[in-house]
Amino acid sequence: MILVAFLCGSIPTGLLLGKLKGVDVREHGSRNIGATNVGRVLGQKWFFVCFAIDFLKACLPVAYSGRLLGGLGTLEIRGSVAWIWLAIMVGAVLGNVLNPWLKFKGGKGVATSIGALMGVFPALAIPGMGIFVVWVVSLAIWRYISVASILASAMLPILTLLTFAVAFKTNRIASIDPMWPFLIVTSVLSTLVIFKHKANIARLRAGSEPKIGKRVAA
Repeated sequence: MILVAFLCGSIPTGLLLGKLKGVDVREHGSRNIGATNVGRVLGQKWFFVCFAIDFLKACLPVAYSGRLLGGLGTLEIRGSVAWIWLAIMVGAVLGNVLNPWLKFKGGKGVATSIGALMGVFPALAIPGMGIFVVWVVSLAIWRYISVASILASAMLPILTLLTFAVAFKTNRIASIDPMWPFLIVTSVLSTLVIFKHKANIARLRAGSEPKIGKRVAA
């Protein structure tokens, strides 16, 4: 299932959508195959199409794996079950970020990460919903998808910690011990997504990062 999740994550959604429109998105805008650049090059509606597909290609295999492992629907996930499920989740994200079909140059992993998180229900689905709210609010305020993505990623480990802390406080889990695999992996995942935005950070500092809705010539 780790391999299946990796292969699902590696589907180059943005590139394929661009090809359908006769455009190679790698030659325009930020030259990335992620939903943000697809929206800039093809139009805003294609951002949502690309985002939704990238979300589902991670969420579905991860959720199905959780059902097979017996972890779906509970926070009391311990030992090897937690680590295997998290490895499957990370596999889906790495398939997108390190795309083997594109010389290991893929998207930034935002939509795929959110989908993968939602598949780990409820342990990471609750933080996943939280960072989606952060993403939407940040986007509404600053109109930069990159800023929204960076802030949402930074909040992921914090919201994971709060999810398990509240569950322990309300006696939904007997101890805080099941939290550690999830906190470690979300911290690594958050760092990876922020690192993938290093070019966006440079453009933000230079004042050249385009806001949402601004198209580039294709």
